[in-house]
Parts: sequence; C-alpha cells; structure tokens
Amino acid sequence: MNDSRLKRALQKRRLVCDGAMGTQLMLAGLEQGSCGEMWNLTPPERVLAIQSRYAAAGADCITTNSFGGNRFLLLRHHHAEDLMEINHAAAKIARQAFGGKEGCVLGDVGPVGGLLEPYGDLKVDDVRAALAEQAQALMESGVDAIILETQTSLEELGLGIEGAKAAGAPFIIASLAYNRSADGTFFKTMMGISPEQAAEFAQEQGADMVALNCGAGLDMAAAAKIVRLYWSSSRLFTMAQPNAGLPVLENSKAVYKQTPEQMAQALPEVLEAGANIIGSCCGSTPEHTRAIRVIVDRFNQASRQNNELARTRAQSD
Repeated sequence: MNDSRLKRALQKRRLVCDGAMGTQLMLAGLEQGSCGEMWNLTPPERVLAIQSRYAAAGADCITTNSFGGNRFLLLRHHHAEDLMEINHAAAKIARQAFGGKEGCVLGDVGPVGGLLEPYGDLKVDDVRAALAEQAQALMESGVDAIILETQTSLEELGLGIEGAKAAGAPFIIASLAYNRSADGTFFKTMMGISPEQAAEFAQEQGADMVALNCGAGLDMAAAAKIVRLYWSSSRLFTMAQPNAGLPVLENSKAVYKQTPEQMAQALPEVLEAGANIIGSCCGSTPEHTRAIRVIVDRFNQASRQNNELARTRAQSD
C-alpha cells in the first residue's frame, strides 16, 4: 500500500489498527525489562504469530515491533550494532503478518527514553540523528508510514517529524500520550502539552495525522473527547489507540480488565467524533481488535448507504 492508496482509503472509509504489542510479547515469554525488539531477529516467529492474530482479527494496519528500536534504547540493551537489522526485520515481519492480503505497515518510532536539554542531558543533535536513523531503517524496508508513538514533548515530536521527512516517509503520524486530569475535564501530556497544541503543532510541522495512544486514564470514551479537540484545532486525519480501560493494581502490577465488548461500547462515539483510524493500546488483545472491526464495519456500511442515498437525491433533484 503506497501513500496515495493509504490516503485514498482514509478518505473513503475508517480503518482499524492493531493493539498492544508489549503485553502480548510478555505473554509469549518476554521477560520484564528485556529487549522485545530483539525478538524480530530471534525468535521472529513469536512476533509474527502475534501480529498475524491481529491481522486475522481484522486490522487494516499493523505497527512494527520497533517501539524501542532507536539507538539510545538499544544501547541500554547492548544491541545498538543490530539497529538496522532489527528495524528491517520488524517491517518484514509486519508485512508478512497480512499473509499476502493488502494492508498498511506503520513503522513504529517511540521516544528515545530521556529528556532533551535543557530539561535533561540529551543533546538535540544526537536525538535528531537517532530518530532520523531509525526512520531511515524502517523506510528502507518499505513501511507505508512512520508513526511517532507515545510522544509527550513538542521538541522531540518535531525532531521525529523532521527525521521521518528526511527519510522520505510518505505518511507521518504524530501520536501523543495524555494523562487525564483527576476530575476528567482536561488532558495533558507529561510535559504539559494539550491536544489542541499538539494538533496545531503537528499540522505546522507537516504531519499527515495526529493521534493518541497510551497515557493515564485514556480509555475509548476519553479518546472521543481528544479526537474532537484535534478536529477543533487542525484539519489532519486523526487516530485513536486508547488503553483497554483503566488499570488496576494486582500483585504490584497494572492489569487492564476491560473486555472487548466493553471497549466496543464507546467506539461509536469515537467514530462520530471523527477518528479515521481506530486501534487500541495497553492491555488490549486481538479480540479487542476483532470487536473494533465489527463496529467500524457497521459504521462504514452505514456511511456508504447514506452517501448513496444523498447521491440519489441529488440526481433526482
């Protein structure tokens, strides 16, 4: 799927993205704190099995297993020398997951894992180079888009968009992680960025889509509110990947208990708000994707019928 086909698809219908990867890797045996991106090289069949289940559940878009595939994070795991191979394999596996069917591979670029100067000790030029390097590796492998995921600062997001552009990305998704206020009335990233600010910035910097994923208190109902704020501040495509409800602590671990059916209940509101792509994040499974697919198909069918009715009335007039 090239850029023009992706954009045409978005203009015609709402799409479904996959769900959580990290929790699925851990269920498959990845130890806490280990490098999940190395599984693209060994054992790649476990990554493929997860992503194939998402594709079988109805995902139009599969996100590469490369969230921590930048130089900063791979250095921590002593795998920086494998950066190109890890990202190339991530794209190849995601494409293979579709089993020959048409689908869109989103090249996942996550945060570098620290704060830029003057708030932290990461130099701007080093972060710029690292993000561009990973985007280039993913683009070399034929991904259809670059998604800058779980962003919290406009500075790093801007560098990521710059790197994606330099790599020739045909479609750029700016996805931020918000925390919901205690009273549920507003949303901000860890660095204090509002959805309105994010949407305006993403549009100014040349992104094609503004999205949300992860964050504290981000469920499907919260996603609908953020999508509306995005549309109030930009004309970009929008994407929502909320968590599987709000986590509860069990044995000192955050557990997400929202069922696929419960997640799907709030989905019509997100679609009415204008989300072009719907996926899910922390705690979700292929079954959540399957439930999302049913609601999105129903919405797309109703939209087609309404459009056909409008055309018929226009012709009769």
